Amino acid sequence: MCTAITYKGANHYFGRNLDLEYSYNETVTVTPRNFPLKFRCFSEMTSHYAIIGTAIIEDNYPLYYDASNEKGLSAAGLNFPGNAAYMPFDGAMQNITPFEFIPWILGQCSTVSEAKSLLNNVNLVDINFNKKFPLTPLHWIIADKNSAITVEAVGDGVKIYDNPVGVLTNNPTFDIQLFNLNNYISLSSENPENTFSDKIPLTLYSRGMGGLGLPGDLSSSSRFVRAAFTKLNAAAESTEKASVGQFFHILSTVAHTKGCVKVGEKYEITVYSSCCNTDKGIYYYTTYENQAITAVDMHKENLDANVLISYPFIKEQKITMQNEKNM
Repeated sequence: MCTAITYKGANHYFGRNLDLEYSYNETVTVTPRNFPLKFRCFSEMTSHYAIIGTAIIEDNYPLYYDASNEKGLSAAGLNFPGNAAYMPFDGAMQNITPFEFIPWILGQCSTVSEAKSLLNNVNLVDINFNKKFPLTPLHWIIADKNSAITVEAVGDGVKIYDNPVGVLTNNPTFDIQLFNLNNYISLSSENPENTFSDKIPLTLYSRGMGGLGLPGDLSSSSRFVRAAFTKLNAAAESTEKASVGQFFHILSTVAHTKGCVKVGEKYEITVYSSCCNTDKGIYYYTTYENQAITAVDMHKENLDANVLISYPFIKEQKITMQNEKNM
């Protein structure tokens, strides 16, 4: 299970929590402009926008979980079990496999509007990457600094929804998730008034009571509501460090702690959290083991290269001992 959000602070930011009970040793991966992006159903893309994000590199191919390109467009794939439906090859459509979807979009689109046009004739085709990596049921959030959309390939075709909250989790389908926010119309960041009854002198006994009723469990529906409320009410910071910190604070409200979600004999955790400054191409991350923020700047790499660049996650916890000189 996962949560992705957008946020406007000093710049525009995009990122996600990856919640799973296992890891494939993901890396921060830069795909330079001239790395040949191969596709199963049509010719490779030899020149494209540079991309940075978290990926598994398998057979020299970047299997992106989330990423942003040099133009500021971002995308993330989130688990969508029981709803995602991939189709057979259709000669009348543009056939893209789900594992190619993020580089296909980010390699050639600079805005959500361009992505929408590209998606008009798309078929998410049922072709596995290989035996080791069969297709995962996914849906996607695509965002730029002005708007966001959700893309879902379901039984009756590919659905594209405007995403006004800039949030995506997992099931149910996005239209139901968005409608469900109506049930929380009374939530507020301000102190509530007594509308229960004028016959009872109810009073406030704590700060934060405007948020009474905000879901606190880790289900995808509840995380959608909590992430949307937190993100939409979070103060916009004016500096880079404060904005990045605020972004990770938002994601922390829906993070998984080991032991709270049991999956067989394992526990689902927030494997990593990411935050990309899409204006500057700086990709920040934390891991479950290391809460210190680490950054990779795509513009410090040779973006005209033709080979992938990757940085393994720093997972050892970094702790600053403030009075170390006294020891």
